[in-house]
Amino acid sequence: MSYYFTSESVTEGHPDKICDQISDYILDEALRQDKNSHMAVEATIKDDFILIYGEAKTKAILDYESLAKRVLKDIGYVENFNVLVKVSKQSAEINNSVEKETICAGDQGIMFGYATDETEELMPLSITLANQLAQRLAYVRKNKIIPYLLPDGKTQVTVKYVENSSMIVDKVIIACQHQENILYEKIVSDVKKYVIEPVIDKKYITENTKYMINTSGSFVLGGPFADSGTTGRKIVCDTYGGVGRIGGGCFSSKDPSKVDRSAAYYARYVSKNIVHYGLAKKCEIQVSYAIGHSKPESIYIETYNTNTVNVENIYQFVEKYFDFSVGNIIKELGLLRPIYYKTASYGHFGRKIFPWEQIKNVENFGINNK
Repeated sequence: MSYYFTSESVTEGHPDKICDQISDYILDEALRQDKNSHMAVEATIKDDFILIYGEAKTKAILDYESLAKRVLKDIGYVENFNVLVKVSKQSAEINNSVEKETICAGDQGIMFGYATDETEELMPLSITLANQLAQRLAYVRKNKIIPYLLPDGKTQVTVKYVENSSMIVDKVIIACQHQENILYEKIVSDVKKYVIEPVIDKKYITENTKYMINTSGSFVLGGPFADSGTTGRKIVCDTYGGVGRIGGGCFSSKDPSKVDRSAAYYARYVSKNIVHYGLAKKCEIQVSYAIGHSKPESIYIETYNTNTVNVENIYQFVEKYFDFSVGNIIKELGLLRPIYYKTASYGHFGRKIFPWEQIKNVENFGINNK
């Protein structure tokens, strides 16, 4: 039986992604000055107005307005933006629950991690390609390969899974903002040549693959001048494109004491290692925490019946080699560093530049057959 699955992504110039990047740029600057910063500072944008708001406990001196404008300039927005800042001190009750002898979770919640062997990145093919296409749109714009492109854009990829487990790209949808008076046919031709063809391996393409580019016909007005944006509204793009489940909170703006972020990263790390070591072809891990507690309240492993060993052995593998306590997650992955700005566009997972995408060296371990 064949079936189809679709994932989407957005470029760094999309209004929601602008806000994610502002939030994580602020977080990085706080951590650069004070690694013990506790941050939850978000952003909202509409037209030329930006609201920066939230809570912070940090020794860092932060010029929120200039940091936000630096992000906008780096993306490619040249307008003069007005910035309003409403940032207060983090609640003492929250801070006291986190800062104990052993670092504890800054909130309760559930988090998920996922991995699959269908790509080299151990990610679903549809979101991998959607993210790569979105990143390529930014690359050809900034490097003047397609000089008339503007910052906003979306990508969408539909993958057809056939009976023998092979995969075909059935449909590619791209919406790219552009300057006025550009011929539609030129946009279609350039995007196919300079964006799609360099990204999607020909082995996934057939004569029936469909390309749908700027189906609205024109996309001149974009970014925050066509839509509003807010931190944390693209959590499906940020994770697994809808294949794996998502937890209760977004990632961007949050320091690693917030398990919405750090535990989701660690769950991906553990899931990826399980698949890498051949214990399952697919793996999803759910983990839950309570505020003020260091260790998780529950861990659940789902292999979708693709496990090659007993599920009990997988739990033993995780217990032996991995530690989901908040302090260990932060220490093992080195999360008190300014590494978050790069996560804020083109996906938090599937790129080797992040520590949670690494494979852990483990000694020989004894396992029973399934």
